[in-house]
Amino acid sequence: MARPVTGKKPQNLRNTVKMLLSYMGRHQFLLLAVAVLVTVSALANLLGTYMIRPVVNNLADGNIRTLLLGVAVTASIYGTGALSSFGYTQVMVKAAQKVLYDIRKDLFSHMQTLPLKFFDTRKHGDVMSYFTNDMDTISDALNNSFAMVIQSFIQVVGTLVLLFVLNWRLSFLVVVGYAAMFLYIRYSGKRSADYYSRQQKSLGELDGYIEEMVNGQKVVKVFNHEDANLEGFRKKNEALRKAGTGAQSYAATMIPAVVAISYINYAVVAVLGGIMAIRGLTDVGSLASYLVFVRQAALPINQFTQQSNFLLAALAGAERIFEVMDLEPETDEGKAELVNVEEREGRLIPCSRKTGRWAWKKPDGSLVLQRGDVRFRNVDFAYEEGHPVLKDISLYAKPGQKIAFVGSTGAGKTTITNLINRFYDVQGGSVIYDGIDVKGICKDSLRRSLGIVLQDTHLFTGTIADNIRFGKLDATPEEIRQAAKIANADSFIRRLPEGYDTMVTGDGANLSQGQRQLLAIARAAVADPPVLILDEATSSIDTRTEAMIEKGMDRLMEGRTVFVIAHRLSTVRNADAIMVLEQGQIVERGNHDELLEQKGRYYQLYHGMFELS
Repeated sequence: MARPVTGKKPQNLRNTVKMLLSYMGRHQFLLLAVAVLVTVSALANLLGTYMIRPVVNNLADGNIRTLLLGVAVTASIYGTGALSSFGYTQVMVKAAQKVLYDIRKDLFSHMQTLPLKFFDTRKHGDVMSYFTNDMDTISDALNNSFAMVIQSFIQVVGTLVLLFVLNWRLSFLVVVGYAAMFLYIRYSGKRSADYYSRQQKSLGELDGYIEEMVNGQKVVKVFNHEDANLEGFRKKNEALRKAGTGAQSYAATMIPAVVAISYINYAVVAVLGGIMAIRGLTDVGSLASYLVFVRQAALPINQFTQQSNFLLAALAGAERIFEVMDLEPETDEGKAELVNVEEREGRLIPCSRKTGRWAWKKPDGSLVLQRGDVRFRNVDFAYEEGHPVLKDISLYAKPGQKIAFVGSTGAGKTTITNLINRFYDVQGGSVIYDGIDVKGICKDSLRRSLGIVLQDTHLFTGTIADNIRFGKLDATPEEIRQAAKIANADSFIRRLPEGYDTMVTGDGANLSQGQRQLLAIARAAVADPPVLILDEATSSIDTRTEAMIEKGMDRLMEGRTVFVIAHRLSTVRNADAIMVLEQGQIVERGNHDELLEQKGRYYQLYHGMFELS
């Protein structure tokens, strides 16, 4: 669920600016070089304009030698400014990309530490928007605004100083004009900030909606849902249009307003300055230079107002990014670690080499052999407070046992497995793994000891071998082939054009659903874990294929604790124990034959009297 468009101003503007400046501070020498070059460029522009005074006066006096010298000095000043401008633009590009690199790296790194709940409660498109739209706004601001803001500030201050030097009487009128410009910019900028915040949030929602609809195009077409999709898109697009229009309309009035005020200012100063020149209160060169300054006075302010659009959008985008980076990472208070062990003189000893035997190393240094004994003791759990999903669940799975969960959708089957690997933590009771509370086990070690085949198979761009190796990054080609044989995937892989080197693209779009699921099973097999979790692992495999892999699955499950979630009751018949769940509680338990004899809920499900839905 994406965040709602609240339309509020940025709530942490000070923190956002502070965070952004801290990233810029990492590359302070580059940015300092930019600031120096920008300052030189701005001062060159001011001095070049000031040189109009001696040039015009020398022209009026007829002093050709001094005139040519003044022209040469002016050309040198402008040349220095041009070189400085070229230099700071090149350095700024490098600095901006380094800052963006750091933010992207830290954002992606922090996302890896966030709990699964973060991804469950946000649309994928909205998450992607952090890396695309929001990051682009920061990029635009850094590339276009940082140097321009410094330059505009120096030019505004420098222009005011030189105006007072040239004619302090007329300068009071210019100051009034400046004040009017800044008051309007403040008024318009405050309202634009509101809409820029809405715009970034609306853009994230729209991206999330588009991503969801594009991924579900087959379902859309099957159910003729195009018109409803268009209506949903229209509403979100309209929200973005309104926010964008509001942001741009206020921002767009800044430049015309500043220009209009500057024209009025220029006209008044020109008339009064002309009168002063006629009366001998100022020289012609000073007046010429002064009028050019007045004419240019609006330029840095215009530049600043233009950049304010980038700055406001960047602050809105940066706030979204830093809000994510401020989220608390997934907590891991576990201390017990999984280590390789070998037996010497009847004792388990940790060792660095791979032995194939594993043990839990507790904080006190004692070792507990990893066996795959999992027990739930009076477990309560709820995704949202007040809406319990599991109620007082107690069960055990001894090493080597196959435990199956059946029941209606939403009964809590998948939730049980999510508690074993600590995607979520229990609110009541405990989950015990080899005699240790899972909260006391390091999550990395805990999850390394589990092999999971999820209901939604996901393959990554790369070769088939790479996707199987995802379960064990240092797996050898032989281990990969062996895992594929166990999952009965080896035969179809070898028939592919490039075999194990066949590229998988688009989340496995070039493979059938059944083939993708077989690869997911092979990925779990190569990890060689003591505990397997199969969440609808054969849901997309036809009955014939299911029968073919059953022997391989039996070999895979040998000596391991296995949790199976299935809607097909045929896949759980040989389970050591079957748990029937309804509304978050275990209502029946036993093996297949025992449950049929009870003629309860399982009996009704098996004989089709109730559907698993």
